[in-house]
Amino acid sequence: MPYTVPHSVVRFADFEVDLRAGELRRDGVRIRLQEQPFRLLAALVDSGGGVVTREELRSRLWPADTFVDFDHRLAVAVSKLRDALRDSAENPKFIETVGRRGYRLIAAVEWMDRVPQNSGPATEERASGPETHNLAGSSNQTAAPHFSLQSKRKQRLILFAAIFGLLLVSIFIFAKSIPPLRHKSIVLAKPRSLAILPLQNLRQDPDNDFLGFSLADAVITKLNYVSSLTVRPSTSVEKYREKVIDIQSAAADLRVDTLVTGSFIRDGNNLRITYQLVDVKTDKILGAGAIDLKYDDLLAVHDKVAEQIVDKLELNLSPAEAERIKPEAPINPAAYEYYLRGVDLHGQHKFPMAIKMLEESIKIDPNYALAWAYLGASYTSDAAFELGGLEQYRRAQAAYERALAIEPSQLDAKIFLANLLVDTGKVEQAVPMLRDAVKANGNYAPAHWELGYAYRFAGMLNESVAECESARQIDPSVKANGSVLNSYLYLGEYDKFLQSLPDPGDSSFLLFYRGFGEYYEKDFEHASKDFDRAYELDQSLYVQIGKALSESIAHRQADGLKILRGLESRIAERGVGDPEAAYKIAQAFAVLGDTSSALRMLHRSVESGFFSYPYIATDPLLNSLRREAQFAQVLEVAHQRHEAFKAKFF
Repeated sequence: MPYTVPHSVVRFADFEVDLRAGELRRDGVRIRLQEQPFRLLAALVDSGGGVVTREELRSRLWPADTFVDFDHRLAVAVSKLRDALRDSAENPKFIETVGRRGYRLIAAVEWMDRVPQNSGPATEERASGPETHNLAGSSNQTAAPHFSLQSKRKQRLILFAAIFGLLLVSIFIFAKSIPPLRHKSIVLAKPRSLAILPLQNLRQDPDNDFLGFSLADAVITKLNYVSSLTVRPSTSVEKYREKVIDIQSAAADLRVDTLVTGSFIRDGNNLRITYQLVDVKTDKILGAGAIDLKYDDLLAVHDKVAEQIVDKLELNLSPAEAERIKPEAPINPAAYEYYLRGVDLHGQHKFPMAIKMLEESIKIDPNYALAWAYLGASYTSDAAFELGGLEQYRRAQAAYERALAIEPSQLDAKIFLANLLVDTGKVEQAVPMLRDAVKANGNYAPAHWELGYAYRFAGMLNESVAECESARQIDPSVKANGSVLNSYLYLGEYDKFLQSLPDPGDSSFLLFYRGFGEYYEKDFEHASKDFDRAYELDQSLYVQIGKALSESIAHRQADGLKILRGLESRIAERGVGDPEAAYKIAQAFAVLGDTSSALRMLHRSVESGFFSYPYIATDPLLNSLRREAQFAQVLEVAHQRHEAFKAKFF
């Protein structure tokens, strides 16, 4: 019996459109229709009677083509569809031409559920009406008059007895096949994996480009609370901005079984958003929709799309999850637009500009928790990656705390704040928060990853690996997204570390880490090449550490030390720099022979919260320091805090 997809069939007049099977039928008989005319029909059906513009049809019917005869191709598709529907342009019953704008379906439509069939050709398939179906699979019409009431009852009793008997036999056979119950944890069914891709801007007007990524991010954020769904984070889908989407290749890249794609077009204060939910394995549309709204009502978009996804995927929500995806309280439209612009800029790593947008958002409406959460994330990133100063860390923590005061269960704010606490030496405060996030949604990969990050700082390296691998199992794109599983490196498992890295491409961060792993393996030739290539791409903090190590390989100690001293000076001046980065500067100082600077940075690292004692105690890059009395003192501080952490949390 085929799988029943709710609302996959739409009926108008004596026609049925089966969106899942890709078929048009008249009175149950399949009508041959080529792909482009059918996709045109699906677009018209999706619009709910609204006008589908020529630009939208070009995007949906020929997304990958750049040709000059679009008008001719569209006219041919419309003509073939009208022929199939026995319609005419002069006296349309179904498809109306709207000026030079586009087309719309003018027939009254009714969405139906498919009746499950055992087998049979397409001519036997029907769309059900609102009534129920009888057990024999016949229509809902009254039985023929020559059957008496008594004979009907007899038939029902016999049928009921037969079904009941079969049910008992089935239960018995099933029970016999079940192995004895063992006291093991229950393995839940694998949740459906979903990626929500940035919406395409059909007008291609740069001032509105921000909506494509930020509206997708809003839906992702909304669905992060649903434990029966694994949603790819915005950082994974960001690369699909303004790109023509190939469903199968995007799904394979993101390792998902379900995709949401869509587009938008803005005309003054009017906004139209279309989207479709696709089952990748069957290449069928599970659901589609069009949202027409005023620009000031942007907040409604992610609520409507999230609700549709939950409905079409038939997800079972807990009461808490159902509460979380309810429509949000209204906020000032201008504040929400600034928020969306800030999210878009944050996704592009333009942190100072993101801060400006988000500060404007909270100035207009200070009670929007997500704006505070992303403002904190932008402050944190500006402090860590741009060396924006200690004051940015303080502002970030205040922003996160404000977000959680407004909305205590806000998941992103918890994750962001926990990450900040780890980076600022407060690992012990971060762990309970992250464990709560994992408990709230065990299928939320970022919570597992951040918990693994915290364990790494505290020296719980095997536990760190377990959490990070859990994150990758839930969301394989964690690896592709450039997250680095340092704990393998700290355990001395250099091969595993290098194998765990994605292809760095032109990522200076990943090139640095590949070079770092190669350096540990004493493959100095390849390490030097990767360090130098990373330095050609940018001069961020970690990349400069790699360049200093490359100088040591080339026996240019003075040049390497100059780089490191410049980094130390900037960190001291601005009061920033995460303790793990300080540890790497200490390593490079040790390799280059500056013992006093290495010990000073090592002390700073441990005191600032990187007390990964098992790593520090065995790290070969620190061998030149081990005879120093100050090294023993710093190591003991790390040891004591590591043991206290282990006793408290394990």
